[in-house]
Amino acid sequence: MKLVFTFLCAGAVVFMLRFLAALSREGKLSPQPIKVYFAKFNPAKRRGELIVMNSRNNVRKSAVETAKRAAFLAMSAAVLTLPLHGQHTANEAASDASASAKQQPSETSPQTQQEIVQELAAMKQRIAQLEAALKQHAADDKSSTAVQTANADPPVALSTTTAPSGAEALLPQTAKPEKPPKEEPFAFADWTWLNGNARTKTPAFDSKFFTPEIRADIDYIYDLNHPKDDTIGGSSEVFRSNEFHVTQLGVGGDFHYDNVRAHLMTQFGLYSVTTPRNDASPARGQWDLANAYRYVSEAYGGYHFNALHGINVDAGIFMSYVGLFSYYNFDNWAYQPSYVSSNTPWFFNGMRIQIFPTAHLKIEPWIINGWQSYGRFNNRLGIGGQILWRPNGWLSILGNQYALGEDALNTPGRVRYHTDDSIEVKYYDHPENFLSKAAFSLTGDLGCEHGGGVSCYGNSAKGPKQDFIGFMFYNRLWFHKDLYGLTLGGGKINNPGRYLVLLPPINGANAASGTPYFTENPGDPYKAWDLSETFDYMPSQYITFRWEFDHRAANVPYFSGKNGITPPLGNTGAPGSVVAGFTPDLVKDENRFDLAILVKF
Repeated sequence: MKLVFTFLCAGAVVFMLRFLAALSREGKLSPQPIKVYFAKFNPAKRRGELIVMNSRNNVRKSAVETAKRAAFLAMSAAVLTLPLHGQHTANEAASDASASAKQQPSETSPQTQQEIVQELAAMKQRIAQLEAALKQHAADDKSSTAVQTANADPPVALSTTTAPSGAEALLPQTAKPEKPPKEEPFAFADWTWLNGNARTKTPAFDSKFFTPEIRADIDYIYDLNHPKDDTIGGSSEVFRSNEFHVTQLGVGGDFHYDNVRAHLMTQFGLYSVTTPRNDASPARGQWDLANAYRYVSEAYGGYHFNALHGINVDAGIFMSYVGLFSYYNFDNWAYQPSYVSSNTPWFFNGMRIQIFPTAHLKIEPWIINGWQSYGRFNNRLGIGGQILWRPNGWLSILGNQYALGEDALNTPGRVRYHTDDSIEVKYYDHPENFLSKAAFSLTGDLGCEHGGGVSCYGNSAKGPKQDFIGFMFYNRLWFHKDLYGLTLGGGKINNPGRYLVLLPPINGANAASGTPYFTENPGDPYKAWDLSETFDYMPSQYITFRWEFDHRAANVPYFSGKNGITPPLGNTGAPGSVVAGFTPDLVKDENRFDLAILVKF
């Protein structure tokens, strides 16, 4: 039995040593390199992961040490068993001598003991090899961990601490936090409720290089004056009655790449002829500026500087937003804006710099050719600027200023000043109710001209008073999750010099030609007021169906009457010239219904 026990112990030792050798060859005894995670995890979480990982490594090392100790214990037991086994064999022979004097000891016992001794020697040698291999693996793992720590990005200093379980953990020092990106200007709120601002929340299509834009404005105007030539005057938005017309069709969009920016919006339809005819500057000089820019409403290029909260430098033709209402009726609460907006510039031609000191403020200086003009009227450029402040999501304050432009054709020295200021307030916002939102806008304008035979401060030796004062107020209600909209509003102006009054197109008259049938001389008074009621159906953010009633009135005959403002045989002679036997039918008031389909992608 002793001999059997010895063989079993030796066999167990051999099996264990071979098992450990196999594990060593497969690399399973070597601790895995320690992985250190950086940016995506907090220090406390990293510390826990490292403790667990090192605990596992320590467990593996402990298992190796335990196996080695077991091997030595088994070897020791086998060695100690050998003399006991020899002594037992001798005693057995002595005790059995009397029974069988001729009995001989087993012939295989000396040979078996010799084999065991040789096997133990081989095992000692193998254990020595395994110890050397384990030391080499430990050295390689330490080197690998040091290399990974040195190459980590960002570099993090490591320190060791003792966990309650006795495991070691590597703790990274807190890295210096990166500076957060600056907030986008006015991105803190939804501004689609504003008058003069498009209500589309997401573009129909977008890409890294180009964001397209498509606009369509088709209307049908029913004028209760029923002018027989279907011609409407005194408006920069409505031009023909009792007919369907494309007021504006625009295709374009925004180009943007590597801080370079450009914007284009074409204009086809009535806007392509009505807007240029209100600009007298093409009459000074050559190259027919009215036709050169006829089919373009916006076109500019520029660069975005990553300073403050952004700085844009643009040059070209861009919207002015003097008078709050947008040039595009889709963006507005009403189709026919009041005189303060309808009689002031829709565009400027020049250069602007948009500066965003904070995410709530924009400061925008202008250097421009003149007051809604493709070119200069005389020998001086105009200057101006805009300040837009939105402290929160329900308040917007806008100021537009203009100065120093000489904007009367062939009248050098007559200098214009103008201030246009608006406030918009969203005073109710409960989308869960049938009445979803409510807001109002209030705009006030002051302006004047001096020099060149007129005065800002009243009739004097310098000339008659030439100033402008006006206001407009609109209140907007949204219903049933913004599916419907209702706007009530209107305004009033007083312009004793008529310098901002739109000229009626009598016998084809335009801003450069003028007309003897409605003069624009300094000292000719003009006062007007209007009221409107607008109902919108908005089944999608990209379309508006609009119904509107407008009442407009003036202190002098100004609007188209029943007999119209076109000579019986059509336009005769030069634009705006006198036609013998013809008198335009001008009346003091106008009532009409406006129906429109407005689209924007």
